[in-house]
Amino acid sequence: MKRVRAALEAAGLDPQIRETELARTAADAAAAIGCEVDQIAKSIIFKGEESGEAILFLTAGGNQVDAAKAAEIAGEPLGKADAALVRAQTGFAIGGVSPVGHLNPIRAFLDPRLEAFNLVWAAAGTPHHVFPISIDDLERLTGARKAEFTAG
Repeated sequence: MKRVRAALEAAGLDPQIRETELARTAADAAAAIGCEVDQIAKSIIFKGEESGEAILFLTAGGNQVDAAKAAEIAGEPLGKADAALVRAQTGFAIGGVSPVGHLNPIRAFLDPRLEAFNLVWAAAGTPHHVFPISIDDLERLTGARKAEFTAG
């Protein structure tokens, strides 16, 4: 959480990190915050099978990543990112991966559905902490590229 706070502050943002009940799922987080499920920016990480790197897909809470679309956008086959890869690349444990404050740079893609909201909420590095951020700031801080990669 300290890295998330530092990353937000370094970007000139006021880190309004909020403690919640367990927020391991988007539905849990939305219920705890009192927002729509799609206002939760889920951090979904896959492993690039050719690069061996973690790749981040920031997805609206009600959406699911379509693996075939995601692989096409990433430019390589994708596999499951294990806990060790996620921790090594981001510094966070699965269930609390923040879109900001990573230990190492990560390629990121952004679900356009998130643009429907003035503010979205993202994990702040633990399953019990979230923070609000505008979609413009989220895109700027993560370097995420908008792309259609969700199912449906």
